[in-house]
Amino acid sequence: MNADFSRPVLAIDTSTSYLSLAIYAQGQTWSHHEEVGTKQSALILPALDALLKQASLSRQDLGCIVYAQGPGAFTGLRIGLGVAQGLALAQNLPLIGIDCLEAIASLATNEAYVLAASDARMGEVFYAWFNTQNLTRLSEDMVGKAQDIALPEGITTATGIGNAYNVYAEQLPVTGRSDMPTAVDYLNLALSGRFEATDASAVHLRYVRNKVALTAIEQAARKTC
Repeated sequence: MNADFSRPVLAIDTSTSYLSLAIYAQGQTWSHHEEVGTKQSALILPALDALLKQASLSRQDLGCIVYAQGPGAFTGLRIGLGVAQGLALAQNLPLIGIDCLEAIASLATNEAYVLAASDARMGEVFYAWFNTQNLTRLSEDMVGKAQDIALPEGITTATGIGNAYNVYAEQLPVTGRSDMPTAVDYLNLALSGRFEATDASAVHLRYVRNKVALTAIEQAARKTC
C-alpha cells in the first residue's frame, strides 16, 4: 500500500505520558502536544477533532496515518494504534509505523554513534544505537538496566538522547540530553519517504519486554538490590 502525501497526513504519538498529534496538509503543519498522564484514551479523539477543525479538515479528508510503533508505554501505544487503525479501517487508509527509538535518535542529527534511550519504568531503559549521519541502525531495540548498557565494540565516544537521561544520566555509558520527539517529528520522518506504508491489517507494535509489570515479590527484591 502506498502513502499519498498530497492528501492530509495525521501523526499520533502516545508512547509516553504525552498526547501528541500533528497534521500536515498543503505545506502546513498543525500540532497538539500535552502531558495528560493516564487520560490519553479519554482525550485523544476530542483533541484530534479540535486539531482537524483548526486545520479546516475532517477525518474523511485524511490520506495517511503515522503512528508511534514502540517501544514505549504499553497502554499508551495500544491507545494510539487503536485510534490509528480504526480511522484507517474506516477509510482504507495506509498506515506508517515508526520505531520510537529511531524517532528519538533523529533528534541527534549527523552523529556517527547515537544512543537513543527512553525510560522503560521498572528500573529499566529501552535503548538502541544508531548512526544518524547515514541513517542506519547499529543495534536492535533492547531493554535493560542503564548501568548494563555498553558502548558498541571499538567505539569510545557517542551522543545520548532520550528521557532516560532525566532518570539515569549518571548510569548511562555516554553523556546526553533528555529531548524527546513529538508527533511533528514522527510526521517529518514519515514524509521523508524512508518508511514503508501498510494497510490496517498489517500494523503492529514493537515490544521488547515480555513482562509489563512486576509482582510484589519482584518489586521487593529489586529494592534490596
